[in-house]
Amino acid sequence: MTAPSTRTETVELGVELLAHLEREELTLPEAIDRIETVTTSPALTREILDTAEKRGVIDRDGARLRVERGGTHVNYETQVVTREGSFECRRCGSGLTTGHFVRLDAGELGPFGSSCIRKVTGREESADE
Repeated sequence: MTAPSTRTETVELGVELLAHLEREELTLPEAIDRIETVTTSPALTREILDTAEKRGVIDRDGARLRVERGGTHVNYETQVVTREGSFECRRCGSGLTTGHFVRLDAGELGPFGSSCIRKVTGREESADE
């Protein structure tokens, strides 16, 4: 994956990731877990959340977020690609031989393992959620 090269590109990728979550509601820590696949900067994380809220992508209610999906979600057949190689999962840090990448309009995010890709997109909940 080519990492976003500017602050604006990073924010756009984070907002688009939130817009494509398949869950309608999640806690702030769950949202941050997803955003940390884009950036670990607390300032950028805040900016992503603020931008997503201003655009109507999410609605914050205390420590809970409601995703205003509008029918968008990651299409696994067209937006998730796999590549063979030597990778490290962006979510959990595990070594991978098959990386799963999410193609969004704002850029590509990954690599992820087969279970982490489902957790990042909200298709599956983490055991700690």
